[in-house]
Amino acid sequence: MDTDVLIIGGGLAGLSLADRLQARGRDWLLAEAQDSFGGRIQSPIIADARFDLGPGWFWPGQHRMDTLIRRFGLQVFDQFSQGDSLFQDSGGSVHRNRGYASMERLLRIAGGMGQVVAALVDALPASRLMTGRAGKALRRTDRHVVATFADGQITARRVVLALPPRIAAEKINFEPALSERTVKAALAIPTWMAGHAKLVAVYDRPYWRDAGLSGDAISQKGPLAEIHDASPVDGGPYALFGFVGWPPEVREKHGAETIAHAVAQLQNMFGPALGQPLATQMMDWSQVPTISTHSDRAGTAGHPAYGLPSNLKDLWDGCLHFGSTETAAGFGGYLEGALEAAERLSRAV
Repeated sequence: MDTDVLIIGGGLAGLSLADRLQARGRDWLLAEAQDSFGGRIQSPIIADARFDLGPGWFWPGQHRMDTLIRRFGLQVFDQFSQGDSLFQDSGGSVHRNRGYASMERLLRIAGGMGQVVAALVDALPASRLMTGRAGKALRRTDRHVVATFADGQITARRVVLALPPRIAAEKINFEPALSERTVKAALAIPTWMAGHAKLVAVYDRPYWRDAGLSGDAISQKGPLAEIHDASPVDGGPYALFGFVGWPPEVREKHGAETIAHAVAQLQNMFGPALGQPLATQMMDWSQVPTISTHSDRAGTAGHPAYGLPSNLKDLWDGCLHFGSTETAAGFGGYLEGALEAAERLSRAV
């Protein structure tokens, strides 16, 4: 199988690049390791509604996201932020309105961020999209790059690695080998949110809203360290989501007990009704081998200074490109950063 541009990685960056190449009449193929597209964007159905277990927000002024949403006619709504916030101290005591700012002004998409992925996939020719194909090796010849997968090979003039640089450096065999400086630069880039876990608890009523609460909360005890309203734009079911503060090795050890502890925490913080959710679901991204490496399990102290290091540029005489959201200088790590990376790559290839 031959193509001009092979995109490895079917998250937002890879799909957006494919969309741009398709609009320009270019020849391309996209290979995604997982069985579905989206990468870290996952919006499964939980208790008859879709909830985001990956990114769920974007910000006003992120024009690439705005353009994409307008193009596909998706509905945008404001993150719910009306009411008081809560703070739980390390002893478990709960305090109301203790100096924590809400998520006011953040934007969400009706039906979840998966709507963006679905719209892009529907706009692209299915014959050029492949799932369940993890790149094993890349070998450069005099005129092409040969990509090896478990079920065969694809020959391309250029290859774009639209997946976290750490994953590419650790999981793909390069021939000739990438320089030590290139590998070191790739491994030094933290995969955004790869060490985190996100939990959603779904309810028949927004009991926190009934009590004059926004759903925003911070906890020093856990297991949920940060909590927000995750309810759909209209009607129910309603939900809270939280980022699990326990480290990956603790989550892995306790498994389903983590969810039980989180529900007990929600009950303690927001009231008795929160102890009986309709459903719960947790996505532990540190356990997804196509997203997270062992280095990512340590997490990050803050938002890294992302961008494309010089040692990841001009590889194989312009035949090999890195292009996940982590390579975006302006909005690295965010959804807007994935679109920013695709915009850069569409010019580069």
